Amino acid sequence: MADKSPRVVVIGRPNVGKSTLFNRLVGRRVALIADLPGLTRDSQEAPARLRGREVILVDTAGLEEAAPETLAGRMRAGAESAVASADLVLLVVDARAGITPADAHFAAWLRRQGRPVLLIANKAEGRSGGAEAMDAYRLGLGAPIAVSAEHGEGIADLMGHIAEALPDGPNGADDDAPPALPLRLAVLGRPNAGKSTLINRLLGTTRQLTGPEPGLTRDAIRIPLPDADGAIELIDTAGLRRRARIEASVEKLAASAAIAALRRSDVVALVIDAALGLHDQDLQIARLAEQEGRAVVIVLNKWDALSAPEATRRAIAERLETSLAQLRGIATVPLSAATGSGMARLLPAVRRAYEIWSRRIGTSDINRWLEAALERNPPPLLDGRRLKLRYATQASTRPPTLVLFGGRADRLPDAYRRYLVNSLREAFDLPGTPIRIDLRPTRNPYEDGKRER
Repeated sequence: MADKSPRVVVIGRPNVGKSTLFNRLVGRRVALIADLPGLTRDSQEAPARLRGREVILVDTAGLEEAAPETLAGRMRAGAESAVASADLVLLVVDARAGITPADAHFAAWLRRQGRPVLLIANKAEGRSGGAEAMDAYRLGLGAPIAVSAEHGEGIADLMGHIAEALPDGPNGADDDAPPALPLRLAVLGRPNAGKSTLINRLLGTTRQLTGPEPGLTRDAIRIPLPDADGAIELIDTAGLRRRARIEASVEKLAASAAIAALRRSDVVALVIDAALGLHDQDLQIARLAEQEGRAVVIVLNKWDALSAPEATRRAIAERLETSLAQLRGIATVPLSAATGSGMARLLPAVRRAYEIWSRRIGTSDINRWLEAALERNPPPLLDGRRLKLRYATQASTRPPTLVLFGGRADRLPDAYRRYLVNSLREAFDLPGTPIRIDLRPTRNPYEDGKRER
């Protein structure tokens, strides 16, 4: 079910402090911020509670006058689209810089949209800040609200103004049960693999900026996706390159946000340009997801551009088998985000990966498996004595995690641990998901030939 909370959209010129204000209102750092114009390129959403009202805050790209086909023009179109769905618009200006012709142009445009507007004069810290903010009166949007998003000045008053300006609706204090948490699906991959195009195709609209320019996405953008089988939160991320090739400060911030999004996700959709094949960096991203215990689905994008799809499929399968054995059986979905071909297979594969990742196995079933696995391949000798594994239980899910008890279990060789993981994967149909086995030694009362008394 779609979130019915009112939408509060933050707009303004580049570098007036929209993302800083957005983070301040949300109460945590969601949007990337840096002293660089144009850092935000896609709209970013986050829930917030302002004076008892539940809202969806939307941060947008900086408004610039530019041709529609340019990057700046496409960014402006995204911001204008966000305004069209807004219940309240916050127009942010820079009190220190004063009102510019661009501010006046976009204020005039905003008056024609018929949306409620609050005028925010940001960077109005200190004694002189209030006087500088008054210059914004001439925009014709009412009294400006002076704030300093960076220092937190005036934010409490602003929250009150927002709550008063919102349309009447529920205040979030009812006794209804909270909605189920959405499945968090992070879309990762190298630059230009087609991540944003894939998200736009899932949403059925041009929500994310796309184009030939590499590195269009910078923030980790969270977007709700209503679905008949349960809500999904999509997370679009910046393209991840090898660490040695990440140089610019903005790219470092974007890469950090992408990795943080991976750690907060349930399932990772690793998007690969099938025409380029499976690269070492793709495998590195998959290994990082496995290390973080996330479920993974590999999306073979641009499948329609292949001249020999079956040969490509075999080559990718062989590479996965040899280089990503810790995720044996990982799901691969060939599709074309640009044309929509094969898209119907993606969300079922994601939900299947999530179900496997969340699976719980009964203790009796686990111990029957353990007994059979030990009989097929007994544990190795250690110092002339065979390791004895006595019993196991599942400690947690997401990912499936077993605790294995036995004398000197903590000295079990890695090769035998891998055997147990693969055996468990096969016995309980757990393809492609990370599996953890925690080894716990049990005390031996006859150790060193002396019985405890």
